[in-house]
Amino acid sequence: MTSNSNLSNMRRLVEQLKLEASVERIKVSQAAAELQQYCLQNAGKDALLVGVPAGSNPFREPRSCAVV
Repeated sequence: MTSNSNLSNMRRLVEQLKLEASVERIKVSQAAAELQQYCLQNAGKDALLVGVPAGSNPFREPRSCAVV
């Protein structure tokens, strides 16, 4: 019984290794350059960089009215 399960585990491992071997790989320098380019292209849309308009900010503090 253990030899069958061991064989099954080995087959799954081989399939996983085949899958990982078929993944296209790129150099880290190329990935970093592409990531930097993407960030620069989308910087105008990033709420952390340009802020959120006050009228459409769902996280702003609710206004309270105090009668004195």
